[in-house]
Parts: sequence; structure tokens; C-alpha cells
Amino acid sequence: MNENLISVIGSGTMGNGIAHVFATCPKIETVVLVDLSDEILKNAKEIIKKNLNRQVKKEIISQDKSDESLGKIVFTTDFKKVKESGLVIEAVKEDEIVKKDIFKKLDSIVSKNTIMATNTSSISIDKIAINLKKSQNVIGMHFMNPVPVMKLVEIIKGSQTNNLIVEKTLDYVSSLNKIAVECNDSPGFVSNRILMPMINEAAFTFMEGVASAESIDQIMKLGMGHPMGPLKLADLIGIDVCVSIMNVLFDGFKQEKYRVCPLLVEMMKENKLGVKTKKGFYKY
Repeated sequence: MNENLISVIGSGTMGNGIAHVFATCPKIETVVLVDLSDEILKNAKEIIKKNLNRQVKKEIISQDKSDESLGKIVFTTDFKKVKESGLVIEAVKEDEIVKKDIFKKLDSIVSKNTIMATNTSSISIDKIAINLKKSQNVIGMHFMNPVPVMKLVEIIKGSQTNNLIVEKTLDYVSSLNKIAVECNDSPGFVSNRILMPMINEAAFTFMEGVASAESIDQIMKLGMGHPMGPLKLADLIGIDVCVSIMNVLFDGFKQEKYRVCPLLVEMMKENKLGVKTKKGFYKY
């Protein structure tokens, strides 16, 4: 096992962002970024390159640092390349079955001391770790979007997570110049348990004709000091992701206040997912 080798599984918005920030970390020698096809990985590489160039233009990093960081990343479809990693972060779609399958594979190939982290935004750490031989190594490492910009990493401890694994995970976060905040395993953890019901209520407010999307967002920005209105934020996160997280909360707590707004379900069916489909509460 090499603690200076880290791997990320999934090269979507969160995965390529996580790979980006680890590649810029002086402590890290190699970042293995795994996905299902070369085409997907090619797109991820272009996004990372674009985001690194943006940091160069803002004078956050030098051009040499940008080139060095991109050179650290190994783009591969070979899952076994993660084998010697000190830390593996799963960052695939918010699907419990898919995540469990990935962790089952990880459990069989990584070292007994490898941190097996999930970037899940709502799914129980204990559910992901169940029946694994190395369940004590599983931890939540929830980065915020956009990863290169946002400082917070929500660290979620499962009931079986070893304290040494927590300490080592905190060290990794510190090396990225980000701030780790710990919490215990619970549906939605802290961030989305509080955020998603607010977004859901904003959707109800819009659906019931109380105010326009623009008005709802302006009121929350100007009156409550939020940097972005809840409906604009829903579009950024993805309406499908919001629905998924609300369903996790409802299944976990069985309380009506967590029942997803019908408008969000309707928007998802119509592929009005927000920024990624160019249409949600707003047009892009």
C-alpha cells in the first residue's frame, strides 16, 4: 500500500473534481481515476484541464503546477489499478446498489489498511459497509460541489469505522487545505438533512404559485443571506439528485416532512434536471 497513491472511482462532476484537488496536493504522487469507458475519461480529462487552466488565469496556481498536476492523474478503465492505494474514494451516482457492488470489489483487492471512502451525499455508511470484511475501513468523505472551490468535506463515521481510519482521513483532507467536519451516520448526514427539505419546500412554494422561481431565490438571497437561491441550487445539484436524496430521507425517517415535492418528480420525468440538461427551474 502506498499512502501517496489515491484512487477515485467515477469521473463525473464530483469524481473529476476530487481527482483535480488531490493531483494539486504536494503530498500525493499519483491519482488513479477509474471509469467505464475511455470516452468518459477523455471528457473528464478535458474538464480537469479546463478547471486547472481557470486556476492558472486566477493566479491560484502556476502553469507548471497545472501541468504537473494533470500529469499525476492516471485515467483508466482497469479497476484493479486501485489495488495499492492508501485511499480510494467512490464517487459514482447516488445509487445504493451500484455503490455496494463497488465496495464489494474494493473489499477483495485493496490492502487491509486502505481507507475505503464514499462521496455519497445521503446513503448510510453502515448500509454501504454491510457484509464487508474491511467494514471498519469504510467512511463517508462528502465533498461539496464545485470541489476545487468549496472548503468543506463532511466526514461521516459509520458505527464500525475505526478511529485510526478517521484520523488518517482527516489528515488527507488537511493536506488539501480543506476543512473536515465530522458527524455520525444518519440519513442525509447534516448537510443534506437540512438543505434538501429547504429545496423541497421551495419547490412546493413555486408549485403552489406563491411566487416565481426568481422571487423565491431573491428572497432567500437578500433576506436570508444565502449565496444562491434554493431553486437555482437545485438546478446546479440536479433535480434527479434532489429527488434521490429526499427519497433516502423519507425512507430513513418515515416522516411526511421528507416526502418529495410532486413537481420535482414531474421535472425529473420530463428530463428537466437543471444545468446538466439546460432546463430546470431556469433555462441554461
